[in-house]
Amino acid sequence: MTAAALPFTLAPPPPRQWIAEPVRSIAGTMLLLGARRSLLSAPKGDGRTVVTLPGLFTGDRSMFPMRRYLGWLGYRAEGWGMGANFGVRTIGAEAELLFARLEASVAQNGPVTLVGVSLGGMIARLAAHRRPDLVREVITIASPYAGSPRATNVWRLFEWMTGEKVDGPAVQERLAEIARPLPVPATAIWSATDGIVNGLICHAPDEPGCRAIEVVASHMGVQHRPQVLQAVAETLGRAR
Repeated sequence: MTAAALPFTLAPPPPRQWIAEPVRSIAGTMLLLGARRSLLSAPKGDGRTVVTLPGLFTGDRSMFPMRRYLGWLGYRAEGWGMGANFGVRTIGAEAELLFARLEASVAQNGPVTLVGVSLGGMIARLAAHRRPDLVREVITIASPYAGSPRATNVWRLFEWMTGEKVDGPAVQERLAEIARPLPVPATAIWSATDGIVNGLICHAPDEPGCRAIEVVASHMGVQHRPQVLQAVAETLGRAR
């Protein structure tokens, strides 16, 4: 199912889920304390390069626990090195900086796997469309690529911070490109209990070559949840 096929009127998560996001995020992160044994029982890595892309307004520091975990498993886990994710900057004129960053990694170690959270996952999909020669696989986590931005609780904040209108032609054109089936294998990790974005727009059930994995998680801190880390590790383990 493409973005255009989804009802434009899908509602964002209810206020009670949105308000509970900070508490749920902390609780989810705390689960890591008791999950070390199960996390390290995941399939071991094969040394391939995995580049993590952070969510809106966050940077590489927000993805450090995931990179450390993937490093433990045996992957070459790297940040995207682009500072905070402000969306327009990265998707727009400075996209070439990201491609140059990926080109340098590919030149040394071959095509990379992109793991992106929220907006970072949407940028990962865009990169795979525009430069499939650089990308081995895409894993998105709570990334609302398959529907209208209005099915989120942050679309007004996005407009205010970026100066772009979600209904504007530039945004709509990029969304259509991002939502198209990818030319590389893909996995979409999503949650029906997400308090920021409607989980139904974080995966397209009939997208060829894309596997959807449902988890129980908040949006904030979703990349720190043991269940999400296990899903990423299991996905990487399948693609040998």
